[in-house]
Amino acid sequence: MRIIVDAMGGDHAPDEIIKGSIEAVQEYGINLVLVGQEKVIKEKLSEYNAPADRFELVDAEEIITTQESPVMAIKKKPNSSMVKGLQMLRSEPNSVFLSAGSTGALMAGALLKVGRIKGIDRPALAPMIPNRKDGTLLIDAGANADCKVENLVQFAIMGSIYVEKVLGRQNPTVGLANIGEEETKGNELTKAAYQELKKLQNINFIGNIEARDFPAGVVDVLVCDGFVGNTILKLTEGLAINMFAMLKEEMMKSFTSKLGALLLKPGLKNFKSKMDYTEHGGAPLLGINGGVIKAHGSSNAKSIKNAIRQALKFQENRVLDHIKLSIGNFKEE
Repeated sequence: MRIIVDAMGGDHAPDEIIKGSIEAVQEYGINLVLVGQEKVIKEKLSEYNAPADRFELVDAEEIITTQESPVMAIKKKPNSSMVKGLQMLRSEPNSVFLSAGSTGALMAGALLKVGRIKGIDRPALAPMIPNRKDGTLLIDAGANADCKVENLVQFAIMGSIYVEKVLGRQNPTVGLANIGEEETKGNELTKAAYQELKKLQNINFIGNIEARDFPAGVVDVLVCDGFVGNTILKLTEGLAINMFAMLKEEMMKSFTSKLGALLLKPGLKNFKSKMDYTEHGGAPLLGINGGVIKAHGSSNAKSIKNAIRQALKFQENRVLDHIKLSIGNFKEE
């Protein structure tokens, strides 16, 4: 079992990826595999005084960018850091592959090069979204714009397992994103999904969740199709960025407001930290026959280190095995 890191993926690669990897091996006492341009990686490891014996290097000269067609890039760049990392994952399913590169290419590559867990119709992207409590796992956040009832049921099972095993929340609550709390609300998909979800014995389904209640952290897992999920994700990101900007503008308007800002600084710093995506690391792509973590494209060293911590917990708590077992039991029912 290995943790494989795409050293060339992301807006700040390879520097921030390598810095975060160095911090991870030092803090967690682990070894890592770095995939990318070997000469460049060696120079960076030396520059940052890294413990070279803690890293295995796999040479990959090509880099997949966000400007390329995801499927074509995977097919035309077999010597890229992403493709080589995914091929390693295919040969060792209990490993975990981490990349801050193109989301589309990672999803396409995971399907083409690794494949789905038997019984899973569609894998789902599941980021943690900060809120008033400890955050909520949003599944699916954009991998599948159109879904069937079975997809939403599988998302609920996978999301519940991940939150319990990786985040340590016992009997996590699961909600279905909808336009009303009542059982009869929503479109045909959500109404049918509600009926199937409430039948499940292995998840703690608490019903429909309206968008206005999501920021309060009323559930541990929020289930939806990728169209709705990506809209929630982007709106939440936009609101957070603009609320911080508006707050800063108001605080800088006068001497009195600046004085108030100074007094509030410790609390505001704590609030900002709570809403910081770097604390959560990355988003797992659940349903793939191997561990895949998608780190934010603009990830810094701290975010990469935390994403590696996620990967470690994914391995240690045998998330892949638990999903396979649960999906197998669900299919038999």
